[in-house]
Amino acid sequence: MEGALDHPTVAGTIVALCAVIAAGLALGALRVRGVGLGVTGVLFAGLLAGHLGVPIAPDVLQFLKDAGLILFVFAIGLQIGPGFAASLRRSGLRLNLAAAGGVVLGTGLAGAIGLWLGFTPGVIVGVLAGATTNTPSLAAAQSVLGDHAAETGVNLAPASYAMAYPMGVIGTILCMLVARAGMGKASLATSAGPALERERPARLNIEITNANLDGVELRRLRVLTEQNLVVTRRLSGGEITVPSATTRLRVGDVILIVGPASRLDEIRLLLGRESAVDLQAMPSAVISKRMVVTRRGVLGKSLRELDLTNRLGVTVSRISRAGVEFAPSPELRLNFADSILAVGPEASIKELASEVGDSARTLEHSHLIPVFVGIGLGVLVGSIPIALPGLPTSVRLGLAGGPLLVAIALSRIGRIGPMVCYLPLSANFALREIGIAVFLACVGVSSGPAFAESLVSLQGLTWFGAGCVVTLVPLLVVAAVARVFLKLDQPAMFGLLAGSMTDPPALAFANSLTQSEAPGMAYSTVYPLTMLLRVVCMQVLAILVM
Repeated sequence: MEGALDHPTVAGTIVALCAVIAAGLALGALRVRGVGLGVTGVLFAGLLAGHLGVPIAPDVLQFLKDAGLILFVFAIGLQIGPGFAASLRRSGLRLNLAAAGGVVLGTGLAGAIGLWLGFTPGVIVGVLAGATTNTPSLAAAQSVLGDHAAETGVNLAPASYAMAYPMGVIGTILCMLVARAGMGKASLATSAGPALERERPARLNIEITNANLDGVELRRLRVLTEQNLVVTRRLSGGEITVPSATTRLRVGDVILIVGPASRLDEIRLLLGRESAVDLQAMPSAVISKRMVVTRRGVLGKSLRELDLTNRLGVTVSRISRAGVEFAPSPELRLNFADSILAVGPEASIKELASEVGDSARTLEHSHLIPVFVGIGLGVLVGSIPIALPGLPTSVRLGLAGGPLLVAIALSRIGRIGPMVCYLPLSANFALREIGIAVFLACVGVSSGPAFAESLVSLQGLTWFGAGCVVTLVPLLVVAAVARVFLKLDQPAMFGLLAGSMTDPPALAFANSLTQSEAPGMAYSTVYPLTMLLRVVCMQVLAILVM
């Protein structure tokens, strides 16, 4: 059988793409005032290579482009899946609604402007993807338009993307500067506001002074579980212990509660008063230890099922999942790679560590079987036609939406039989970066000639102008909503703007303006839904304008 290296066309294409990717990543690493192109530099290197006429094999190029896209969106899905449902709960819903409104507004603007100016469908989706710096949505649109390339101008999509991209990069930063000038620098020092308090557990030592609670069992205080509050230590009679559900409170006891900051103040009013005694700092037989869940035997089990307090005398006070730390409820089920903070006697803590695994070596292992099963299933799901009311043709999630949706579902489930749906962060990042680099190189090389013609034409300037409108108008509207209706301060608003654009450079700029954690928290709250919504909205737009 003839090998790949014996076929000069295949070998030449692979060598050319490797050179394009290397040059593009080097270009993306260059930064001006902390802002750079990142992996998008590969697209511009590919456009240049395509313009210079680098020899390629079209069939090989198409296969690598599809393969790179699938790897990228699947890795994205695994990353955002664990926090997807949590981001839609409680006050996080308001932030997501604001971000979603910006996505829908931008999509509508791109469609309206494109039809008004007579853009082909390929140019419309390219402008929208570039103006929002969202490469997965460009890929999703191409998968819809690909079968109608001649009629839709799909080959112009990467060229228009590249023309609109510069404003997409700096537009969010410009809106942040406008908001900063309008609101003043004072609010930069404030916190994230009530919309983000759920994700920042705090602790409070409370002395029981309410005589009505004397002799009452802890489990009768349902307000604790309803508000995700965890009692981790109790000082009574000079001894510190880990309380259980049947522990009876006494007037004069001091308890340590972990949970959302606003809820802690409310429970203090019910129980008594804040104590000057810090139970965590006092020497005792009770210790705390952070450990990771790596043993299959506990996966999918809830804290109530594990019954740690009654069995081991241990309480789980915090859990960190997908970068978000929170106080757990009894119904929370453990996932692989959850980081838990357990409080209890040293011997019991060691027993719990053995029970949950706590193996850093296991955590570094990549579980590849679910990856390939998930990719195959995602491609099948993406090929299923979905009829939506009002649309002239069925919608297919395609090679972008199908794997993305399946990856989100698998990462949420966490485990299917013996298969653990988990990739270490480093492996996920490598898979994601390799996939998007290959995809952008292929898109750039195949679109180079069209981009070169547009760059020096009135048509290219029109694309750029349309991109400016699609970038700035939704951002300014979201900023106004965040300030007037959501009452967000600057740090949280900046994170919301960056997240609504899925724009990491903008998040880095926001972090440089303030020492608050609020930008990153708001960004991570809206990122999962925004990423999925941009892919879906782009596909719907592509169908409507065809």
